[in-house]
Amino acid sequence: MAGEEGETRQKMMEILVALGKVYGAERLIPIRSAQVSGASYKTIGRFGLEWLEGLKARVSVPTVLNPVGMDLSRWREMGITPEFARAQEAVVGAYRNLGVALECTCTPYYLTITRYGDHLAWSESSAVAYANSVIGARTNREGGPSALAAAIVGLTPEYGLHLIPNRKPGLVIRVEGAGEGMEMAHYGALGYRVGELAGSRIPLFRGIRPGREQLKALGAAMAATGAVALFHVDEITPDARIFRFDTAGLEEITIGVRELDDFGREIPVDAVALGCPHCSPAELSRIAALLDGKKVIIPLYIFSARGVIDRHREEVAIIERSGARVYSDTCMVVSPAMEKHRAIMVNSGKAFFYVPNMCGGAVRLGTTDECIRVATGS
Repeated sequence: MAGEEGETRQKMMEILVALGKVYGAERLIPIRSAQVSGASYKTIGRFGLEWLEGLKARVSVPTVLNPVGMDLSRWREMGITPEFARAQEAVVGAYRNLGVALECTCTPYYLTITRYGDHLAWSESSAVAYANSVIGARTNREGGPSALAAAIVGLTPEYGLHLIPNRKPGLVIRVEGAGEGMEMAHYGALGYRVGELAGSRIPLFRGIRPGREQLKALGAAMAATGAVALFHVDEITPDARIFRFDTAGLEEITIGVRELDDFGREIPVDAVALGCPHCSPAELSRIAALLDGKKVIIPLYIFSARGVIDRHREEVAIIERSGARVYSDTCMVVSPAMEKHRAIMVNSGKAFFYVPNMCGGAVRLGTTDECIRVATGS
């Protein structure tokens, strides 16, 4: 705070102390990792870049970026202009100078940089929901500057979801009619609806048995349409198993699976995009199996973390033999490459929410199987 470790670290500590005062934190606590948003030039622009380039320090904990506006090695084939590419590379260079790892992904949990009980400073909404809910780590939904400040100092204010009493559910969602046939798109539609109902409350779900990919889709959609940074699924998610919450007196809302059918309205699309949040290894394997021996008739974009892609080159090769493209570092929401399409089909409730506003096109939601059928015309 006195500036003995340089002006940048002084400014970052000032941000953290001010944030802690606003939320009544009693102390700063160490974090295990950080994930910083504000990485795409599309979203931060020239002034954000100038701020980043003025910082002179190094991060103190493992830190990764949110997706940027292009695949850093394949941006030309995405149709990115050289002007945008130069600006995006400057943003990435500024983060590199700060010691941030250039793994640009909204799924940092696939990089094994967190585990149950860890305190984090993550900023991407779906990553925060997954870390808190599925892993049982502890992080608030940080803004880009506060996440970067925590990364540089190695500390974050202890308030909000870092405190166990604040992680109790505030709402019960009972799902009727759920079965084994519920796919990621169904959980995305459920999350889309519940996010609107929950706002910033913590929902506890009953009546569903999702796996990890379905949990990811559920949390991502709730974080998009609401401000849900943590959710519980009875007998599934770690906090729900450990604490066995008392839900007496909480509002309970019942949602029937059939109520979600209106998300599947059919409209003509000129592209299909999967990987919002970024595809897991299991998702890449599934997409590869569905595309094996087929050819796409409209553009099919797949987005995943570079580290995941590098470890699954065989699946990626099968996907790309179909004419589809697998891109890293970026996503359908923050890349200007998607703005050329009039209508995009997705399998994600999060993408269903963001594509119209961020890409300017219409959007259709379908299962992964349906998306591949549309992309291949089969």
